[in-house]
Amino acid sequence: MVRITDAEFEALVGEVFDALPEDMVRPLENVAILIQDQPPGARPRLFGLYSGHPLTRRGVYGFGELPDRITLFRNNLEASCSSIEELRARVRVTVVHEIGHYFGLTDDRLRELGWA
Repeated sequence: MVRITDAEFEALVGEVFDALPEDMVRPLENVAILIQDQPPGARPRLFGLYSGHPLTRRGVYGFGELPDRITLFRNNLEASCSSIEELRARVRVTVVHEIGHYFGLTDDRLRELGWA
C-alpha cells in the first residue's frame, strides 16, 4: 500500500492529466475530476467512476448544467499499489478509462484497448 498526502495525490493526478495526449483531453468539455475515498465496504471496489452523459448520448449543454464527473477513489488506488510509480501508472489507466466512458466507450471496448 502507498500512502501520500492529499497535496501529493492531487499533484500526481495533475501531472498524469497534463501528460495525456492533447487529442484526448482537448475535446473534454464540462468535466470535473474529483478525488475522494470510496466508502468502506462499498462493492464493487472501484478505482474510478464516470458520472454524466457520454458524448454519444449527449445533446447540447444548456445554462446551469452541472459538469460530468470523473471521480478517482484514492483509498482503492493507494491500496492496490506498492510504489509511487505503480500508483502513477494505475492513476493514468484509471483516468484514461474514465475519459473513455466520456467518449461513449464501453468497459468491453476499453478492455480490448488495454484501458481496463
